Amino acid sequence: MTTNAFLADCRARLAFDLLSNTWNAVVLRALRDGPGRPVELRESIGGISSKVLTETLRRLQFNGLVDRHARPGGATGVEYRLTPLGRTLLAPLEAVGAWAFEYGDEVMAARAAACTSAQE
Repeated sequence: MTTNAFLADCRARLAFDLLSNTWNAVVLRALRDGPGRPVELRESIGGISSKVLTETLRRLQFNGLVDRHARPGGATGVEYRLTPLGRTLLAPLEAVGAWAFEYGDEVMAARAAACTSAQE
């Protein structure tokens, strides 16, 4: 196994691929405090369609990051929860979020400057 992040079989690239989808990180973060039903997740996340949420949950389940369970007590529907593997991504997500909070204004300023120079 290589540690060169530019090679297809590098594990770092696997992590980058997982986190490059915006909704993967958002759904993982939404599940950090406990299990959630799809309707609850949609409400707490906002701006995500049922179709995209379903695709994201399936992708996260495929990668071993969330589990799908029938609701306890015979209630209809399912709920999703983080697996132990999924929980290991919470700290890196928190670090990225802290970086965005600290440097987000600078990124937005760079974007605005790029748009302004592109219009000139």
